[in-house]
Formats: sequence, C-alpha cells, structure tokens
Amino acid sequence: MATETRGFQTEAKKLLQLMINSLYSNKEIFLRELISNASDAIDKLRFESLANPELIAEDSDYRIRIEFDKEEGTLTISDNGIGMSRDEVVDNLGTIAKSGTEEFFSQLTGDQKQDSALIGQFGVGFYSAFIVADEVEVRTCRAGSSEGTLWTSTGEDDFTIGEEECSRGTKVTLRLKKDASEFADGYRLRNIVTRYSDHIGIPVEMLEELPPKSDDDDSDTEEILPSMEVVNSARALWSRSRTDVKDEEYQEFYKHISHDFEDPAHWSHNKVEGKLEYTSLLFLPKRAPFDLWNREAPKGLKLYVQRVFIMDEAEQFLPLYLRFVRGIVDSNDLPLNVSRELLQESLHVTSIRNALTKRVLDMFSKVSADDQELYGELWDEFGQVLKEGVGEDFTNRDALLKLFRFASTKDASEDKQRVSLLDYVSRAKDDQDKIYFLVAESLAAARQSPHLETFNKQEVEVLLLFDRVDEWFVSFVEEFEGKKFQNVMRGDLNLAKGDQEQEDSEEKDDPLLGRIKTVLESQVETVRKSKRLTESAACLVLGDEDMGYQMRRMMEAAGQPVPESKPHLEVNLDHPLLGRLDKEQDEERFQNIVRILFDQAALADGTSLAEPGEYVKRINQLIVELME
Repeated sequence: MATETRGFQTEAKKLLQLMINSLYSNKEIFLRELISNASDAIDKLRFESLANPELIAEDSDYRIRIEFDKEEGTLTISDNGIGMSRDEVVDNLGTIAKSGTEEFFSQLTGDQKQDSALIGQFGVGFYSAFIVADEVEVRTCRAGSSEGTLWTSTGEDDFTIGEEECSRGTKVTLRLKKDASEFADGYRLRNIVTRYSDHIGIPVEMLEELPPKSDDDDSDTEEILPSMEVVNSARALWSRSRTDVKDEEYQEFYKHISHDFEDPAHWSHNKVEGKLEYTSLLFLPKRAPFDLWNREAPKGLKLYVQRVFIMDEAEQFLPLYLRFVRGIVDSNDLPLNVSRELLQESLHVTSIRNALTKRVLDMFSKVSADDQELYGELWDEFGQVLKEGVGEDFTNRDALLKLFRFASTKDASEDKQRVSLLDYVSRAKDDQDKIYFLVAESLAAARQSPHLETFNKQEVEVLLLFDRVDEWFVSFVEEFEGKKFQNVMRGDLNLAKGDQEQEDSEEKDDPLLGRIKTVLESQVETVRKSKRLTESAACLVLGDEDMGYQMRRMMEAAGQPVPESKPHLEVNLDHPLLGRLDKEQDEERFQNIVRILFDQAALADGTSLAEPGEYVKRINQLIVELME
C-alpha cells in the first residue's frame, strides 16, 4: 500500500498543542508514558500467546529497549510486544476516540498548572512525545502479520503513513528538539527510568555506560564494546511485600497504570492467602475521569493470573458505582484461559469482588477519619457516583451511608457538602426520631426555601440535597441509626416544639381557604393552613406518594412519561398579605392575587411556571393599581 498523508482529528491537533505548552515544565514524563505503552503492548501479547503460541515462537524474551544517539539527537524506545496493524496505527495515533472530549476542552483555563492536571486526567500517552521531539517516527508490526507500518509526524496538522519491513513490536524514534538534548544522555535516561518505571515487571534495557579510556592508557588491549544491561528492577510491584515498597513507588505505579499526572489520594496493597489466593493493589484518584458519567465506557481493574496479564479493564471485580477506582488484581485461583463469560460465572470472582468492594469503602472511611480536607475533595469528585450504590448494593448500604456528606442548615458553607449522617444524628434533639431533608435544584435555592422556616425557628437541622441524583437516592433509604428520613416538602407536616409531632387539633374550616381553593380548583389538591411557614405567605407541598420535582424533571428530559399530580397549597394565615386578601371584595383582584401567590410558591420551589407571561401581566396590573 502506498505512502499517504492524512490530517489529524481536530481534537488531536488541539491536544498536541496543549501537551507542548502546558506540560513543558515537566518534559521528562514523556519517557514514562512511552515505556508504559510498551509495557502494555507486551502484556497484551502475553495474553494472546496463551491461545496462539506461534505469535512468540521466534522471540519469547520480552524486553523494552532504550537507545540514543547524541550526535544525531535521536532517542528510540522499542518493544517486542503485540505491535499494531496499519488500521490500528491510524485509529490509535491519529484520533482521540474518547467520551468527554468536548467537556475536557471546555474546562481548560489557560493556566498551565491547572491544565496539566486536566490533561493528566484525560490521558494522553503517546502524544507526550511531542513535548521533546520535533518529529516522531513509529515503526510497528503486529504479531502474526507480515506487513509493517511506518508512521511519521511533526505533531502539527498531519501525519504520513506507509509500509515498513516487518519486525514484531513497536519502535518509536524521537528527533529531539534542540532544548531537549538532555534526553540523549545515558545517565539522565537511567535516572528517569529508575524514578518512573522501576516497578514495571518487564526488563528495560540500555547500553551499559563504560568508563572512558584515560589519555595515558596506551595499551594495545582490544576495545571493550558495551553490552545491553537491565536498568530497572523488572519485578512486578504488587508481588513485593508492602514493607519493601516506598510511597514514591506506589505513586509512580499508579501513574503508570492510569496515565494520570497527579499522585493518588490513597491506596491499599493487600495479599490474601488461604482457600482463595490473590493480591490486590487499589488506588483512589484525586480527580474524576472525564467519562465518569458514561456508564457504558470501558472501566475496571487490570487482571493478572499468576502475573500473566489477562484483561485491561476487568469490570467484574468492582460494582459500577466504583468505576473510578484504578488498580490491579492478580489471582492464583483463576484459569489462565479465563474469559469474560467465565469471570461472570465464577464463585471466586464473586468472592474477590465482595472483598475488594469492602476494601475500597474502607479506604474512603480511613481518609475521612485521617484527613477531612482531602475527604471533602474526594466527596466533591465522586460523591454523586457513590450515591448510586444505595440502589445497586444493598449489602454495603449502611457502610455507604456513613460515607455520604451533605450541606445542612447548621453548616454555613456556601458550596460544600461536609455534614455526615453521623454528625446529624449526634446533634439531633433527644426526642427527634426523624432525619429531615429538603431537595432543591441548587444549594442557594435550598437555603432560601420557605419550607425551612419553622425548622429554623425551632432550631431543627435539615439536610439540604441538591445533587441531580438525590431524589433518586433517598427513594432507596428509609432510615439511618433508627431515624426515618422525612422530606420537609412532602406531606402534612406537624412539627411542634423541638421535634415532637402533635396531633392535629380540630379547626373550623376557614372561609378564606375555601375561596382560594375555588380559584385554584384545577391546579391544587387542597388548600390548607400551613404548619411550615413563619415568614412566607404560601408554599407548595407534595403529597406522600407524589413524584418530586427533581425526579419529574429528569424523566421529562429523558422523554419518559410523568404521572400527573397536583400539589397542596399551604398558606400562612398570619401573614399580612393573607389578612389583606381575606378583606378583598373585588373578585377579579382576589383571583389575580391568589394566582400570583400560587406562582410565587412554585418559583420558590425552583419549578417553572406554566404561563410566565400571565404571571408578569398580573404583577404589572397590581403595580399600576397601587400607583393610581
């Protein structure tokens, strides 16, 4: 097939420029990324060779090799792994087929430090080569193929792709920029390998550094040529004892498997022996990946069986609500020819999954106990995803609830959720048997809700829920520590002194309530005197079985049918507006004021008006009448 020139995908061009500009101060990470790619390629070949041993018949001695030429200013990283076909080269090196791409670019700020963290979370791998190279050549041949591919680019608008002699694996050659000549130095390269890639379980080879021959050595001895030597420990990090692994090594291993530029927030290294033997190494990232909300995107742990790579994203070992966790699991009890079907049916996998899930939740619990500031940051990143767990993982529901954090009327933080359910229960009044909460579209809307008035007056704490999954989440939770959950926007609330409910006293029907009900007959279920309000004139209340506003909006946005229901209108008969309304003799003005009250109550709950134009007309009409 002839050589051809192709243009980069638009997103790839943008990312290349960001790589060069935002990560310029940390140029050496390119070598870590290229070595990680080479390691992954060898792991994949190991797995494919289990079913097809002919793939490695000629060369089963796996290795990664680093070579450089100071005079030419080149650096080459090669491996004898799986390699790529021509189509795979185009797909992998010319496009960025990732969900969240648009969101990624929209979040870039222009600040190099912040943008470099975002780039790290997006994952860039190969493209980091252009930080130090004016031109990059990739020579590759897929295992079992007789056709090689040559890919060349300067990282600008396009790349060329043509044929190449076939030798299994991939060779990446960088023509270094003038200010990157330091990476054509053996000691500098060794230092980077030791720092970033010592933990990789594959030998990284370089030509040994021989001492220079002294000027006064005029012996005729034959010149000794340097040979290849391994410059990393070449031992899988997770196979070592925890006491032998430094924190820096764990951090670099995390970056190796995740392609993240930040250190992990926490990790857990554990070896299980007995009836079931496996090793796990799990990491909590500091930042959410860009495809966090794409439940269909590939996710999961790296799976090894007896240190042989099996699967890159084994989703069977953690529930979906922990899809952001990174790490590996290496088992001695799964068959080497394990497949996805076998994994799904294996009792061993179920046991490992249950144990790893508890371990991740324990990691969160430990962070919350040791470092509240860090835990708050993790909750901001992953809290909404953890809330999915209450509907998907009944076994760990109580453990999850203890991890949850909320805003509340006792917490003045503007945009933080830091109150735990244990905090709430510990502050509850002695006779309080409920956990009160309110669901709103935003924290600001929640704090301004009229439904809180009587709670604030009687100093009863209310949790303020405003995440998009909150109404769904609370539908799966009935109680915590013996206290039932109560939505303050729902039902006929009877809150007396403290938190004790009092029985409704028999009241004579107020004529004003009947007049209001007549006007709003088609819009409300009932009109009643409010036990919630102390300052506002009116509010809307959901029935005990009615769908909440948040859930209703979610279903409507998804195009799903929503059951019809009418709210209850509660009015504060002690409010001056209601007193004035009770004396109003002009029926048209009475109706206008009643409809304004209803619309204002709807707006206070964050719902949109059915006829906003009519609302504006009524307001304007009243203003004109007052000015006459």
